[in-house]
Amino acid sequence: MSAPTPRTAATLAATLLTATVALYIALVAFGNITDFGTNQQFVRHVLAMDTTFKDDDLMWRAVSGKGLQDAVYVVIIVWETLAALVLMYGTWLWVRHDYERARRFSTYGLLMLMVLFGAGFIAVGGEWFAMWQSKDWNGLEAATRVFLLSGVVLLVVQLTESRTATT
Repeated sequence: MSAPTPRTAATLAATLLTATVALYIALVAFGNITDFGTNQQFVRHVLAMDTTFKDDDLMWRAVSGKGLQDAVYVVIIVWETLAALVLMYGTWLWVRHDYERARRFSTYGLLMLMVLFGAGFIAVGGEWFAMWQSKDWNGLEAATRVFLLSGVVLLVVQLTESRTATT
């Protein structure tokens, strides 16, 4: 058995890393669906800003309506589920050696996660709703971890372009 060529090593890395992120976000979505109440409370507290410093200049941003809070949470779960499905499909395409489509769908799924965790949790949750101020309901570390993981995998996926273009 010969050593893997750069082409096969790069596509193997893209395949396994895409599969890893797909599995991770599928488990996150599954957990949010089957244990709805746990992260529902997280979203409610972040949006209500009830554990922040309660600065009058910021508190007008708080969303206290439970219906709207729950709608935001459902949108998050749907987005996570769709991202997981897109990444699973991307993984399937990598396995089938359909590299162009695999790269495209993997990119879509990874960008979906980067938008959710970067724009949604880090920017909107962290800054607009001042999640960074909360000792109890601060998800910035977890959001940053997913954002960075997705970004690294996205780079690996993109690095396969020149290597797989002729395969």
